[in-house]
Amino acid sequence: MPSKHIVILGNGISGITCARHLRKLDENLRITVISGESKYFFSRTALMYVAMGHMKFEHTQPYENWFWEKNRIELLQEWVETVDFTQKKLLFQSGNNLSYDQLILATGSKPNKFGWPGQDLEGVQGLYSKQDLEKFEENTTVAVQRAVIVGGGLIGIELAEMLAYKKIPVTFLVRESGFWNNVLPKEESELVGRHIREHHIDLRLETELKEILPDNDGRVRAVISSKGEEIPCQFVGLTAGVSPNVDFLKNSSLDVKRGIVVDEFFQTNIPDVFAIGDCAEFQKAPASDRRNIEQVWYTGRMHGETLAYSLVKGKISYQPGVWFNSAKFLDIEYQTYGSVPPEWKPEEFTSFYWEHSSGKVSFRMLMSQENKIVGVNNFGFRLRHEFFDKAIKEAWTGEKVIANLQKANFDPEFFAPYFREIQGAFQKEYGGNFTIGKKTFIQKLFGART
Repeated sequence: MPSKHIVILGNGISGITCARHLRKLDENLRITVISGESKYFFSRTALMYVAMGHMKFEHTQPYENWFWEKNRIELLQEWVETVDFTQKKLLFQSGNNLSYDQLILATGSKPNKFGWPGQDLEGVQGLYSKQDLEKFEENTTVAVQRAVIVGGGLIGIELAEMLAYKKIPVTFLVRESGFWNNVLPKEESELVGRHIREHHIDLRLETELKEILPDNDGRVRAVISSKGEEIPCQFVGLTAGVSPNVDFLKNSSLDVKRGIVVDEFFQTNIPDVFAIGDCAEFQKAPASDRRNIEQVWYTGRMHGETLAYSLVKGKISYQPGVWFNSAKFLDIEYQTYGSVPPEWKPEEFTSFYWEHSSGKVSFRMLMSQENKIVGVNNFGFRLRHEFFDKAIKEAWTGEKVIANLQKANFDPEFFAPYFREIQGAFQKEYGGNFTIGKKTFIQKLFGART
């Protein structure tokens, strides 16, 4: 009897994790991974380091090329035109086709465009794919006197850093009143905004893109902002978020809203068709603090592993666990654990916030009215994921978290012992029966060295 053929469309972290675990769980499956972007899986988050010359593109590939053949995972570089769900067949732009027994859609995201006039001019692009990286190299080899980035967020910051590395001045248009303040509380948003400006980036808050103007050759020459200002530029980065890459699946029998609609087992409305990663939209959010669409590296990995197990060993639902994320705002590292929304009601939550005198390091802990930890934001130094995962799962009190904070200190040889100042600030504000580092709180108050 022929082995079952599972086809995975998309070779990002979700699709590749699923392929690897399918092979671990079943030696007999035929597995094919399809991507038009690249033949081999690469780390998307490393694209900026390629652009900055810190590594070559091949260094972003976690597995050697022989890995795929050795594990009998077939790789096919094709762009899919349509999917015939009735005949269980993929139709490619090349004219070729491929049949499947089960199909896993892991098509990822695409940069948002909002119909701005001039958004398709030469010199205008997003930053998501391998092709975007190649386009960035091409667009910045011409004489670029100034670049404009549209939309505040993590991809925008990466693009700003890439341009700064090339010594190209940047104007940053952000429609919100604070940088990323739809995600970060006011103090953290202001910290990041200050840091951006200190790097000589022209940050314009409450300012949107209205139009992109062309030159005589069809390249960008300027943008018009929502405030009516014309800003000359030769490069425009569109980084106003991403959305599920599902356009080619619309107007089909597949249930598609913003993303491909799935249940807790990643099953779509069509038998033997599943969706994972950025392109999947849960019918019901997988947890109270989660969104219906999860567009983070580690959740994509969990999607792939969970689905592989369900397909081979028996159905298990997706259990996302405690939320976490990490990123970098230029040279300031950021970590978040649990739930820290940009705003909260004082009658529901209590917030402890500490900021170092440098203005570049901060720690926030959000607590319930029962004084149980809800979430943490951390800027400028690193804390251990395992510590906060345990603290949030076990609903530690704020005092217990702070009393044990030195256990969360990551790489203590390379990071200042900020936890001591945090402990002192917490004890001064909330009290608590614990010592600060190896010294007591009383010694700290009287200026003893810690």
